[in-house]
Amino acid sequence: MPRIHLGSWAEDAVSWLQTHLSWLFDVINTVLTGMYDGVNAVLGAPQPLLMAGILAVVAWWLRGLLPAVLTFAGFALVDSFGLWEAAMSTLSLVLVASLITLLVAVPLGIWAARSSKVSGALRPVLDVMQTMPAFVYLIPGVMFFSIGPIPGLIATVVFSMPPGVRMTELGIRQVDGELVEAATAFGTTPRDTLTRVQLPLALPTIMAGVNQVIMLALSMVVIAGMAGAGGLGEAVYAAVTKVDIGGGVESGLAVVVLAIYLDRMTGALNQRVSPLGRRAAAKAAAVARGPVLLRYRPGTAVATVGVVVLALVAGGMNLARGGDDGQNVAAGANVGHGRGIKLGYFPWDEAVATTYLWQNVLEDRGYKPDVKQLDPGPLYTALAQGQMDVQFDSWLPTTHKQYMDRYGDRLTDLGAWYGPTSLELSVPDYVKGVDSLEDLKGKSAQFGGKIVGIESSAGMMATLNDRVLKEYGLDGEYKVVSSSTSSMLADLDRAIKKHEPIVTTLWSPHWAYGKHQLKKLKDPKGAWGKGEEIHAVAKKDFGKDFPEVTAWLKDFKMSEKDLASLEVEIQNGGKGKEKESARRWLDAHPGLADKLAPVRG
Repeated sequence: MPRIHLGSWAEDAVSWLQTHLSWLFDVINTVLTGMYDGVNAVLGAPQPLLMAGILAVVAWWLRGLLPAVLTFAGFALVDSFGLWEAAMSTLSLVLVASLITLLVAVPLGIWAARSSKVSGALRPVLDVMQTMPAFVYLIPGVMFFSIGPIPGLIATVVFSMPPGVRMTELGIRQVDGELVEAATAFGTTPRDTLTRVQLPLALPTIMAGVNQVIMLALSMVVIAGMAGAGGLGEAVYAAVTKVDIGGGVESGLAVVVLAIYLDRMTGALNQRVSPLGRRAAAKAAAVARGPVLLRYRPGTAVATVGVVVLALVAGGMNLARGGDDGQNVAAGANVGHGRGIKLGYFPWDEAVATTYLWQNVLEDRGYKPDVKQLDPGPLYTALAQGQMDVQFDSWLPTTHKQYMDRYGDRLTDLGAWYGPTSLELSVPDYVKGVDSLEDLKGKSAQFGGKIVGIESSAGMMATLNDRVLKEYGLDGEYKVVSSSTSSMLADLDRAIKKHEPIVTTLWSPHWAYGKHQLKKLKDPKGAWGKGEEIHAVAKKDFGKDFPEVTAWLKDFKMSEKDLASLEVEIQNGGKGKEKESARRWLDAHPGLADKLAPVRG
């Protein structure tokens, strides 16, 4: 069977669309960004507990007093985790994506219910949309719209649309045909038959589809955190890549709170809008027992008044709290004048250390750095598209060669700040008889037949698979397991505690060599290549937009001793405290900030 190059055709198609329809993507991006920002501004404006109160009033109106109390407690818990802004960002993305999805899915479902040909044509399309791995949708989203909430929103719409279409079609098709015939016999027009007979009777099924759309949208926006969508997805992704158990539990519980709230509210909304639902609710209320207060649900007017009052209080508090939120920066050092600058990093230790170091330095100089974690692929794409400003961890010329080859003409190399480095495979020092890559031959059973790697997108992984394993005859004997840097380190720590043999990818400098007794496997054939340098790489117009920062970064250098001590300080500071840890390290080195970012006077 000849090789079908479907992947290359898809890449050509994406490239053609980027070249010829960029204006359309810009329009879509502007419209969707405006919708998302508007909803996020409304949800994020009130104080967290006031917004929790508004959501609790909605729960009281739809379900009763006890659900309202649980709603307030759940969202108060999210606020106590410090995840309120992330939760509101996620809720905004879910609401906007669900609204767009339903505006498309319900008409398509109605059309499919009234035409067998349309139904047959839509079915395979919906099958593909629903079964395609959700991560795949992020790739064209990032290519067309760069990183941020919009790729996640587009991917969410595509992924969550099938149940909306299917359930709408199912609900209308399940309406008794005799009722439709009776309506037609009495002279009812097809439009009135749809709006007055079919849709009211199909509403419970349609609302079940709405519920599924919202649940799938919530699951997808969490995945979209990998593409910089922000919100709880970014918090979950950061916790996974850093093996942060506490952060993962907290962000996961925040997602659970949102999911339960949206699920219960959309389910209860069916009883409010559906004639059959109202009839069922009335029957249930007639036979219900228990305290009247717990069963009381305010009317629509009372609930609306409660929401409006809380919203007015929130607005008044925002006005009273208004004022200058600017940073206290010395007048002579205020080079940035509050200007925003976007710093990207992927979860490699030297990247984390230098990014948060420069976040503190830039804040001292009057800038407002926005730090975002991404995988290498999306980060380089964002830099090339001008959606991110700079990142500090480009390993050149080997590890990140693939990205520089692809985007080099749209990037600015600000020079190396550290080097030379080295890439290697390492084993614990208690593993005897394995001191070189040549010694791994024929010993795969000892290591479970695997080499524990890092992110599959890292150039180091490509070098290992394409060159190192083949050079030493290890290809086929060992399987390279892609994970993440933090997962690799966690697996290494687990193996050492159990005194088990393990072989992992590592590089120098790295704090793991100070924490554990490890052996760097020698590379007599030079398959890894020469040592690399770590560069700061920025968007193409970075020098024009940030001339002062460009000059600082071109002169930026760090010794192995300073970098190691900074990484250790951040490790000791704990997860989620990287900025504070970098600040402590910077304060412990008087005069360093002035050396890194000198200003006149």
